[in-house]
Amino acid sequence: MTKKSLLYTGGGDKGTTSLVGGERVPKFHPRIEAYGTIDELNSFIGLLCSEQLLKEDYEFLFWIQHKLFTIGSYLATNQENTELRIESRIFPETIEKIEHEIDRLDGAVPKMKAFVLPGGGRQASIAHICRTIARRAERHMCRMNAEGASVEEPVMKFVNRLSDYFFSLARKEEFRIKGYETTWNKDID
Repeated sequence: MTKKSLLYTGGGDKGTTSLVGGERVPKFHPRIEAYGTIDELNSFIGLLCSEQLLKEDYEFLFWIQHKLFTIGSYLATNQENTELRIESRIFPETIEKIEHEIDRLDGAVPKMKAFVLPGGGRQASIAHICRTIARRAERHMCRMNAEGASVEEPVMKFVNRLSDYFFSLARKEEFRIKGYETTWNKDID
């Protein structure tokens, strides 16, 4: 049988992996944690895209998936050792695009008057999972910054906006499916 793809190399069998450029680092390295979490988010977006969504929401999620590959490439590049490729950059226009989409989604639902409970149907629930994974990715990136591996502001902003986007999408989907949203009741004991 002929191998079509090199799916396994054995290079990671001892707990290390390669960054862009070939530098080997432990699999628990902050860069690996960060881009691994971005990859996890992208996988959950794939699950969300398998649900019954409106065409414009599906198309925007598909765009986000491509941008997450950009961010994964960015995070997997130690710029002290390897030059960053242009396709690994996030630009201000990218952030503006996601902000416009957040505004569109927010405009489709009533003003929030209480804390929203995660849930509200399958689409909304998956969007909430995506929101929390985006927040975790952001925390990993903040840790990278704190440890001296600087993450550029546009990348930080984009990942920060992602959690806002998924929150807005979850609210919109819950209203679209149920006609209302479930909020936290502080008086339940």
